[in-house]
Amino acid sequence: MNVIDLLLKLLSFESLTPDDAGSLKFIESYLDGYEAVYFNKEGVKNLFLTKKFSEGEHLCFAGHVDVVPAGSSWSTNPFVPVIKEGRIFARGTQDMKSGVAAFVQTLKETEDFQGRLSVLLTSDEEGEAEFGTVIMLEHLKTLNLLPDYCIVAEPTCESIFGDAIKIGRRGSINGYLTIQGRQGHAAYPEKAINPVHQLAPILDKIAGVNLDDGDDDFAPSQMVITDIRGGMEVTNVTPDSLRIMFNVRNSTKTTQEEIKLHIAELFKDLTYDLKLTQGSYPFVTKRDSKIVKVLSQSIEKLTGIETKLSTAGGTSDARFMGAFGIDVVEFGVINDTIHAPNESTTIVEVERLYDIFKETVKDFTA
Repeated sequence: MNVIDLLLKLLSFESLTPDDAGSLKFIESYLDGYEAVYFNKEGVKNLFLTKKFSEGEHLCFAGHVDVVPAGSSWSTNPFVPVIKEGRIFARGTQDMKSGVAAFVQTLKETEDFQGRLSVLLTSDEEGEAEFGTVIMLEHLKTLNLLPDYCIVAEPTCESIFGDAIKIGRRGSINGYLTIQGRQGHAAYPEKAINPVHQLAPILDKIAGVNLDDGDDDFAPSQMVITDIRGGMEVTNVTPDSLRIMFNVRNSTKTTQEEIKLHIAELFKDLTYDLKLTQGSYPFVTKRDSKIVKVLSQSIEKLTGIETKLSTAGGTSDARFMGAFGIDVVEFGVINDTIHAPNESTTIVEVERLYDIFKETVKDFTA
């Protein structure tokens, strides 16, 4: 079986979050020389496969086998892969069974390595991720099996295969802000406290405002308003409160506390309530890390492209690796059809990804 055969097989598993649909057992049997460790919870399956070749560093490849629902508007059955004009169509081709196929095939064919190789797979990356990669990492810590370095094979390339590696990700802070007023008749505004009018002179100081200046790794953390609502949907009653929702994709330079201080200064003369939650925390792997340098060199050697080191985009399971002190990067095929109808990737990209992973393993301890 070659990497494309393997990908076609993985795409045939209808592995909707958190159901792996048997794909993890298949991968375990395919990598028959690797020791398997399962850590399952609340219907989520997590598989760690590892092989110690010798004393040395531990390099892990990580990803997920679960996919989002197919939805409508597909031209073909989303769980019966179809090849057309050099492209493979099926749910999960880009996100991220192409990456899984590339690194599983790489490890299948690796005969020597100065250290330990492993694979970490979960069936709950597209869901809440509460019982996925993070609990497996906690379990591996108790076994003294945490990797030194990790490659997460999420789709990262932007327009040309090889043009981007993720070396970090921004965090995500959600804000829920309520301004309290006093309801009244629109004909007697002086008898009411209208929170909409109170917000008006402040709105441009929170909407789309940069909270820091960014740095070489991160764009500025920006406050993005996602929802504003209040009132009774009538024209003659002013609202008693106004609710605002916002999101901040934050760099390492902005924290929840700094957002609280920003709001407190702007709303100091108003009655308000603020709640912040953090879905993920920012992390970055240093540009001179061994994993960044070796992977970048492999990409340039096989594609001729000097890849960009990026922290753009949403969250991924790489955030959990960063929290455990693991040097982690993400690299995979072009990201342009993930979660969309007729998701697809090219045969050429998958083969090149596999070649780059093979080169990276070969050069990692050379």
